[in-house]
Amino acid sequence: MGSWVEDSGWGGIWAAAEEEEEEEEESSSTLLIPHRGVASITMRVACAVLAALTAFSLDFLSAHLIGQQKDQTLGSGDAGRKRRQPHIIFILIDDQGFNDIGYHNPTIKTPTLDKLAAEGVILENYYVQPICTPSRSQLMTGRYQIHTGLQHSIIRPSQPSCLPSNMDTLPQRLREAGYSTHMVGKWHLGFYRKSCLPTRKGFDSFFGSLTGSVDYYSYGSCDGAALCGYDLHDNESVAWGHEGKYSTILFTQRARKILESHDPMKRPLFLLLSLQAVHTPLQPPKSYIYPYRDMTNVDRRKYAAMVSTVDEAVRNLTYDLRKYGFYKNSVIVYSTDNGAQPLIGGSNWPLRGQKGSYWEGGVRGVAFVHSPLLKRRRRVSRDLLHITDWFPTLVGLGGGDISQSRGLDGFDVWPTISEGKACPRQEILHNINPLHRPSISSISWDAKKKKKSAVKKSKKSQIKPKSKQQKRVLTLKQPKKSLFKIKDLKKHLNPAGKTKPSPKLKPKPKPKAQARHQDQLHYGPKIQSSGSSSVSGSPRQKPRTKSKRTTFQNQNLSQSRQTQTKSKTKTLKSKSRQTLIQNHNTSQSRTSKSQSGLGSAPSSVWDTSVQAAIRVGDWKLLTGDPGHGDWIPLQVLPTLLGRWWNLERSLSPSKTTWLFNITADPYERQDLAERRPDVVQRLLARLAYYNQTAVPVHFPPDDPRADPRRHAGAWVPWAEEEEEEEGRHRCVYKKGLSEKKRRKKGRCPLCKLKAHFLKLNTEMMSNRI
Repeated sequence: MGSWVEDSGWGGIWAAAEEEEEEEEESSSTLLIPHRGVASITMRVACAVLAALTAFSLDFLSAHLIGQQKDQTLGSGDAGRKRRQPHIIFILIDDQGFNDIGYHNPTIKTPTLDKLAAEGVILENYYVQPICTPSRSQLMTGRYQIHTGLQHSIIRPSQPSCLPSNMDTLPQRLREAGYSTHMVGKWHLGFYRKSCLPTRKGFDSFFGSLTGSVDYYSYGSCDGAALCGYDLHDNESVAWGHEGKYSTILFTQRARKILESHDPMKRPLFLLLSLQAVHTPLQPPKSYIYPYRDMTNVDRRKYAAMVSTVDEAVRNLTYDLRKYGFYKNSVIVYSTDNGAQPLIGGSNWPLRGQKGSYWEGGVRGVAFVHSPLLKRRRRVSRDLLHITDWFPTLVGLGGGDISQSRGLDGFDVWPTISEGKACPRQEILHNINPLHRPSISSISWDAKKKKKSAVKKSKKSQIKPKSKQQKRVLTLKQPKKSLFKIKDLKKHLNPAGKTKPSPKLKPKPKPKAQARHQDQLHYGPKIQSSGSSSVSGSPRQKPRTKSKRTTFQNQNLSQSRQTQTKSKTKTLKSKSRQTLIQNHNTSQSRTSKSQSGLGSAPSSVWDTSVQAAIRVGDWKLLTGDPGHGDWIPLQVLPTLLGRWWNLERSLSPSKTTWLFNITADPYERQDLAERRPDVVQRLLARLAYYNQTAVPVHFPPDDPRADPRRHAGAWVPWAEEEEEEEGRHRCVYKKGLSEKKRRKKGRCPLCKLKAHFLKLNTEMMSNRI
């Protein structure tokens, strides 16, 4: 394995440090003890004089030091406080999975990280966000993403979006406390105007990339296949001329230069080393691949080699911390920003899910704290911690004023980490994403298959129309009938079938497959699959052949019939909307008592089709579409077989509520939503509470002015500062607005075009983050 450190290894580092301490002790002792073998009178007199001078000098020095301490206490308290402020080194890794570190998986060779973690505090119950931008925003602001407008997806290079200008950041608060703040590595929090840059958000210096994914050697970053540019910046200018240098090595060298040029006795240091590794593309140096030559999976081999480059970088950084006198008064925090992508080399095993999902594999992160200032070291902490906790914890540790930062969602957990005291955090809101809703266009492949089979069976049972025009009318009118049919609504309102349909409307029953599919298509996100049929408990029956008059009447849906049906449907929806959603979220085989427990909660408190996740104590609730929920084992084959992807998938497109006891079931294999409706209701109420404080989602469409070809081939800020808050929530999702109202507001051609691309972009990002 390649090595680029000026020392032979960890043993040499620790040995050198111990030798320096021993030499200091020996030198101090030899100065005070006279030689005993001197017998002459001259030497005795000299020793007596020397002893007297030594005593006088010690008394003078002690008095001077006491007076200096008093002066510092009385007149210069700030200087004394600054000397006690620890140096904070925060190492943020990109896309490192739960199983991608040595102390979780011995096949991954990370001796430096393992040693630092073993001598510090390992955070085994630590949570982040499932994708990059939200995690980094929560680290910088200490607030949930529902309070920053970054609930949906990431900030792409062409989007005019960044951290809100009215929110303070972690480096700003530390700089106010007297820290020198520096950032090296990946930013990914927006850069469309200069006020979004890291140097405008509290950092004294910045060296790294602004976008989310950069080539490790060429520093090219692409937003789509055709929009690419150079992305390496030194403060606020483009850093040309670094092509060919590996980014992990380049970033570590810059961090070491900062340590070399900074005086640890004059001013405390906050250094954020945000490495691009181990994010794709998988580009490790060849020398690091050799130790993993036995791995048959090529992607896994490259990924593991990139983890080793991270270990080597941390080794060099800690070496310089000792060399330049930072270590004894420093706090080193190591954290990942989200889970790994198992199909691209990473591993979250045995956790469920992957990057981009709200299963444990996407949000449970690798983290530890190493510091000589820890009062209880060499232990594993299982306290519930979140990435938002670093803001108040590090600001409080550095002597800053947390009271100036209002609306924080994080807690000061330093007593919990350092001393093992009780943790103030009892719950975590993972996210509420109103833009990520299952729609007809995003129904899964299984649902589309059911749709085709249902349409085929319904066509067989119908009499063919006489003309092509009638056939076209039947095809267009058929979905509207299933959406507004009173009989189907009453079936949902009263599954037992005790209420008779209205005597004015007596259409013959539809085919069961067709009814099931059409109801699922309209109410799909609110149906819960538990083994029983979603609409009717009776087995599928062969439909009867309808007469020509009945077929024409049912399929064409005349104007009077539509008016009558729609008016009655609206009345039913206004009076019985809660009951309707209740029956879609509960299986028909369940008793009325269980329906009033679990089913009434989503209808009265929360719309379970919205993507959301929350953790309260031992319980974790998921609603909407939490993402791919597979348990992907270790990759031992050269390529991952297609069937492996669906090996243990049990998700149904109609299921929208999951409940797990994470303490007893950390791998999320036992869904308890059916057994514990009381817990589901309480957690849904917490989601509703948090949603009341949420700000509108800020997810603007792409700006063509961001094209790197307009800026000498580099990604740079393109908007003027006057555009800072203009159009902040224009053409984006606003809470409480229906689709019809949003459509009415965009009547101008430009707004229609923006809305079209926004909808297209939202569907693309919802299907694949």
